[in-house]
Order: sequence, then C-alpha cells, then structure tokens
Amino acid sequence: QVQLGESGGGLVQPGGSLRLSCAASGSIFRIYGMGWYRQAPGKQRELVATITSRGSTTYADSVKGRFTISRDNTKNTVYLQMNSLKPEDTAVYYCNADIVQLTPEVDFGSYWGQGTQVTVSS
Repeated sequence: QVQLGESGGGLVQPGGSLRLSCAASGSIFRIYGMGWYRQAPGKQRELVATITSRGSTTYADSVKGRFTISRDNTKNTVYLQMNSLKPEDTAVYYCNADIVQLTPEVDFGSYWGQGTQVTVSS
C-alpha cells in the first residue's frame, strides 16, 4: 500500500520561512508528477506548485518568487520551501503524487497525504 507522509508545518510570523516535506512509502515502482496543494478555511483546494519527474516546475501566481518546489527521487520525497510567508498563505497543505505501485498488483494512482497545517500570524 502506497502512503504519503507530510511534515514541516507549523506557526510562523509574517515574513518567515517554513520547509514542508512529503515522503512516499510502500511498494513503489515509479513516481511521476508530484505537487503541493492547499486549502484555507471556507475555500476550495488550490494548486500551489508541481514538479515532474525530470524536474520541470509550475507555480501558482500567488507564490511565484516566494516558494520553491523540489524533489529527491532517491528518497521518493518532495519538498516545498516557503519564504516571505504572508497571512494569506495560512492553510492546510497537501502533497500529491502520481505513482505506479507494484503490489498487490501493478496499478497507477494519484495519492494524497493527510495534510499539514501552516499558520502565518503575528
């Protein structure tokens, strides 16, 4: 069974930084695209950033120049470095990955982490 586990959320003051991590575990054959999404109270989940297996990235306009997505394919892990944080960045952040698993059968699926809370407040 494939699982995604996130870490790194917390409370930070405006202008501060946080680094989120998300590690995929289980019977993994290959990981394709990985990404981060967020959902603020009363709002829909929105895309924050994505990264392909070759390292191509995309960002939401609201985080360009402040957030950086990266991945370590040897560790099946994706990161989100968040700098110059603003109160409007407050949300639950979720990682997502497109994974081919090996057991119990070869299958392709899109998996989500459980989410990690990021709160930006003074």
